[in-house]
Amino acid sequence: MTRSRAQLSGSAVSDVFRGARVGVVIPVYNEAAFVGEVVDTLPAFVDRAYVVDDCSTDDTWRVVQERQAAHATDTVVRQADGGRFGPSLVPIRHDSNRGRGAAVKTGYRAALGDGMDVVAVMDGDGQMDPDRLDDLVRPVADGVADYAKGNRLGAPEHRSEMTAWRRFGNRLLSVLTRVASGYWGTSDSQNGYTAISADTLEALDLEEVYDGYGFLNDMLVRLNVLDARVVEVPMPAIYGDEESGIEYRSFVPALSLLLAQLFAWRLTTKYTVGQLHPVAVLYGLGLGSGAFGLGYVTHWFAPLADEAGRLQLAFVILGTSATVTLVALALDRLHNRHLVTDGERP
Repeated sequence: MTRSRAQLSGSAVSDVFRGARVGVVIPVYNEAAFVGEVVDTLPAFVDRAYVVDDCSTDDTWRVVQERQAAHATDTVVRQADGGRFGPSLVPIRHDSNRGRGAAVKTGYRAALGDGMDVVAVMDGDGQMDPDRLDDLVRPVADGVADYAKGNRLGAPEHRSEMTAWRRFGNRLLSVLTRVASGYWGTSDSQNGYTAISADTLEALDLEEVYDGYGFLNDMLVRLNVLDARVVEVPMPAIYGDEESGIEYRSFVPALSLLLAQLFAWRLTTKYTVGQLHPVAVLYGLGLGSGAFGLGYVTHWFAPLADEAGRLQLAFVILGTSATVTLVALALDRLHNRHLVTDGERP
């Protein structure tokens, strides 16, 4: 009988991963009903799991501690500010609710401190199939990608469990994230099933990464500035009885504003520091002239309604702005095209 990948022996899988030490960060908040099964189904190749409880108000912390006792004889609990760890399961608890991103960052720091080579993130709500974990870890461990992320939007059968509202929100945010991050070949920006190399983590300024649900989008923007290679791993959407902590009606506008700020930061950091790049020049001309043209039309439209020539000038400015901006988008995409890889060894 063929074994599932989650049941493969640690030695068998570690050979595939070239001896890389694999850590898994599991951020949880009020996931008492699910986190125990998530921990129990981690693949055997995982060297250490960091369950970060973001100050849950239910029994999550008790369940995590019970799982640690079941998985290890050394039950010393590690605190967020440092301390010792058990052999395989490392429970960490925040003393206040800081957000999903903050919980992942705490796990990242702990994994780096313990010498993990590849660090994955798997949510504690049971929506991420443990059998897909090796697909995420392998390209990072092989050195063909610096960051791997799941993609539930690529195939109809993978997104079939998503509601129309979820698909709409996710696709909209994915498009905005492509523009902001420069990773034009990616989708499903809100997929938190990821893996990253320790070297890439160390190059990131984790203190600056967003603490809330915009963490994933912020990560992609900052990874692009580092010229990190990203690979997407197709996977189906999985939903059960768990409730999402995201309200798209408020989340989409708030994240859109964050992405606009990150977009400006990426252009400034990547394309103007050291040497001015044509992408920054074109974006500046296109967006700047567009803002001027829009303000011109808005401010002068009523009194100049009969002055067709001046109105035509305003629309010429807007048309030119759109053209220059599209050229900037195309050049930005071309400049970053090589950063999205298929994850295969050369």
